[in-house]
Amino acid sequence: MVLHNGETETIPSGDGATGRLKWDDLPRWQQTGILATGAVELVLTTTAVIDLVRRPRGEVRGPKTLWALGFAVQPFGPIAYLAFGRRR
Repeated sequence: MVLHNGETETIPSGDGATGRLKWDDLPRWQQTGILATGAVELVLTTTAVIDLVRRPRGEVRGPKTLWALGFAVQPFGPIAYLAFGRRR
């Protein structure tokens, strides 16, 4: 990459074959963001699964099996269930 003053910047090449960066090559803010996002997804999914298992079938909009499969679509599946899948 060429910077505005004409100098070039060396970008880490990662693991070589795929060009992906390794964890240690990422800036601290990206590592923190990845960990925070993963933690939020874990909490959302865990909350949604526990609620789906404990909630009677009549209080769930749609089949429980489909909602459970929808949890694989992160983070939209758990958010959709918590927002729209439960009858109150």
